[in-house]
Amino acid sequence: MKNHKHNNGFTLIELIMVMIILGILSAVAIPRYLETIEKSEIASQDAVMTKLTAALENYAQHKMLTEGRRIWPSNPFDALETQPHTYTDDATDLQTAAVDANVDNEWTFVVETWENGTGRITHQRADNTRWEWSYDSGTNTGTDDDATGTVYERSALGTRGTVVLFQ
Repeated sequence: MKNHKHNNGFTLIELIMVMIILGILSAVAIPRYLETIEKSEIASQDAVMTKLTAALENYAQHKMLTEGRRIWPSNPFDALETQPHTYTDDATDLQTAAVDANVDNEWTFVVETWENGTGRITHQRADNTRWEWSYDSGTNTGTDDDATGTVYERSALGTRGTVVLFQ
């Protein structure tokens, strides 16, 4: 009979090598994963804003047909047939402690002044960063001088965008 010696388990060197390989893989994979999450959140925000700007244009066209003038609503989310499921209308006037988006994936519209229908659309991402799109509903006096407004591109909360996204 032959006497076979069986090695059960791994040597310490083999375990250390596996740990090093796993460390290298995670050092590469985790930043790429986080970058992918950020890109998907940007794409999600862009999709909501594309839907919102299309709804504003449809709203203005409908008002043109029914009232003879193109106007936008004071709150841009009123133009949507279906609002984002995380939209809340708990935003108030800036002088009385406005409530920006403060929950992950929450969308709000913060009114700055009702006289000319301006405010900002706010959104909080899952990484707790908050973003805004300035909104101006335009002139809505019920006269021939009425005009649709402007939505500005995304900017960090509190920085007020200056580049026009949709007009």
